[in-house]
Amino acid sequence: MAERTLIIIKPDAIQRHLAGEIISRFEKKGVKLVAAKFMQISEELAGQLYSVHRGKAFFEGVVKYLASAPLLVMVWEAEGVIDMARRMMGATFGYEAEAGTIRGDFGCSRGYNLVHGSDSPESAGREIKLFFSADEIVDYTLADADWLYGKND
Repeated sequence: MAERTLIIIKPDAIQRHLAGEIISRFEKKGVKLVAAKFMQISEELAGQLYSVHRGKAFFEGVVKYLASAPLLVMVWEAEGVIDMARRMMGATFGYEAEAGTIRGDFGCSRGYNLVHGSDSPESAGREIKLFFSADEIVDYTLADADWLYGKND
């Protein structure tokens, strides 16, 4: 079974009109979008998302930032999608991210880093459940699926 990850296009990327570009990169890679919501989240929900960082110096700031404006929450599916998405996003801070990554091409800030992606299968499962019920995740086959993976993949 293919792996799933939660990807969030954060408020700074929405305000900078980068959502389409970011989605396009995942689609061109061959990753399948199986759920999406455009929403503004509460500080409580942002705190649950980043609960593993509670008590760290940046926690309150990131919670306020995520709740400050709309964001786009998505579930993407593919073999190895968690690691793949993290490589596509690039290093956490835009000024450290390599060119060709989302953060490397569009980010320059330490605090505003455009996107969130799950860092492990366990995190992905927990994070997806914060935003989506099972019936909101669509199971379907991409028309080009036979052209994305070789017979031995």
